[in-house]
Amino acid sequence: MAAAQFSLTNPLSTEATVKRPSDSVGEGIYHDALVMGEELIERPLHGGGPDRVRIQHAKGRMTVWERIKVLTDREPNILWRNWGPGLDGAAIVTGILDIDGRDVAVYGHDFTLRAGSMDATNGAKLARLIYMAGEHGIPLIGMNDSAGAFVPAGVGGLDGYSEAFTALRKISGVVPSINLMFGYNAGGGAYLPRQGSFMIQCEDTFIGLTGPGVVKSVLGEDVTADALGGPGVHGLNGVCDLTTRDELSSLRMTIRLLSYLPDNNHSFAPFAEISDPVNRHTVEEDLLFRRSFSTPAGMNAPMDITLYLQQVCDFGEYFELQPQRARNLITAFGRLAGHVAGFVANNSAVASGQIDFDAAIKATRFIRFCNLYNIPLIFIEDTTGFLPGSEQERRGIILAGRKLLDSIIDIRTPRITMIIRNAFGGAYASWNSYFTGADRVLTLPMARIAVMGPAGKDFVYKREVRELATAYQAAIARGETEAEARRARDEALAELSGRYERELMNPKEALSLGSVSSVVMPGDSRRVLAENLCFLMRKYNPSPMSGVQREHE
Repeated sequence: MAAAQFSLTNPLSTEATVKRPSDSVGEGIYHDALVMGEELIERPLHGGGPDRVRIQHAKGRMTVWERIKVLTDREPNILWRNWGPGLDGAAIVTGILDIDGRDVAVYGHDFTLRAGSMDATNGAKLARLIYMAGEHGIPLIGMNDSAGAFVPAGVGGLDGYSEAFTALRKISGVVPSINLMFGYNAGGGAYLPRQGSFMIQCEDTFIGLTGPGVVKSVLGEDVTADALGGPGVHGLNGVCDLTTRDELSSLRMTIRLLSYLPDNNHSFAPFAEISDPVNRHTVEEDLLFRRSFSTPAGMNAPMDITLYLQQVCDFGEYFELQPQRARNLITAFGRLAGHVAGFVANNSAVASGQIDFDAAIKATRFIRFCNLYNIPLIFIEDTTGFLPGSEQERRGIILAGRKLLDSIIDIRTPRITMIIRNAFGGAYASWNSYFTGADRVLTLPMARIAVMGPAGKDFVYKREVRELATAYQAAIARGETEAEARRARDEALAELSGRYERELMNPKEALSLGSVSSVVMPGDSRRVLAENLCFLMRKYNPSPMSGVQREHE
């Protein structure tokens, strides 16, 4: 009997070598065509070759194909393998990825080929992908790592950018897009991604109109790339919505951000089944307010509003946007009873939560995005008003504030306001009140809703204040010391302040007028907000915006 033959090869292994058509013995036109086909398919995967890949890795950067593998573990569907007239790779990859069961259009510059530069062929290829995303209603992710226009291509590089600019603008408001910034991006490489919905930049990258060399030659200014266009700069000025430490963090943050976004402007953001009860009483919320306001500062104590968001959102999770910029106002996505909602919250821990120029612009952009993509909005109000002063007037706070008010008036999605504490003057009037279109306006019992803050006593009790000033002067004339007269006056003024707060700085008048619908006790915010949001979402049908489009944005 012949000896048994044993093999160490696992017959169930998925790594078994697959025989390719060109491996078969043969010759002639058909066999040559198979060999050429395999070469055309595989060429893009090798980019500029091993040497260029090693250089990319030496810079601490991934290749475009490695970035794709982070976004999905599924095989990508690579589109339009028209790799340039010389089959040189054309420096850009386009395709469709399966990310957590969703189809997503993706493009990425291949820096190992011509430094990811753009020519007319690349521009047309990118534009076709962008238009396809809009036509099929799927999100778009861009991985930007390009030296800009390919100079030897002449004006063709500029034509390529123009075509891509136009395509991305045409799908704005149709499908959401996320652009990741890798490497050095100047000129068109900076303008193109900022046309999208969100931009993410990691450390050791540059985004700018021009680079440090041009700034030096034109203006004589010595500046580093990081100081000119690094994430520290763009995280503050709002060019970038998120900044990260490295490429891997940017890619993972993209996946997380995508989980809060709908596919298009006629669908809902992904709903998530939750095990976090919506009807639970949140003791921590009551403790937060008790410890914040039971201090010497009393109702004037600052409070980090993100601690409140943790008590409201499912599992305490929320996703903040532009966290480096204007932290006196927080914009964030979160889930409530499984529904994605946009939170716009005044943050009294920074600048008393007053709305300044940067905060108004930050909120306006976020509100308009949510309005376009059928995301309900929850406003958390705790502000003494718009920030006054000559600097704000020079920057155009009136224009920025009007844009914010316009964006709130234009909201068509379900929207709720919860008044935490301060709601004064013009800020109250514009901050999603019933009279600007709110579906629900709720308040906590410690809310102070009034035309003015504590200074309002000077107007409400004008006669009493005038009499106290007269009594102060009379006391000094009678020979009392200035300290004694001042103490008596200040005690009387304090009594007027307490009276003003008891009579006017509370929710009573707003409730009596119907400006606020109901009082919510601390600890019940999550339950009440969830109940109202679920009702409103059941009655809301997602659809693209229609009707008259206003002149200003």
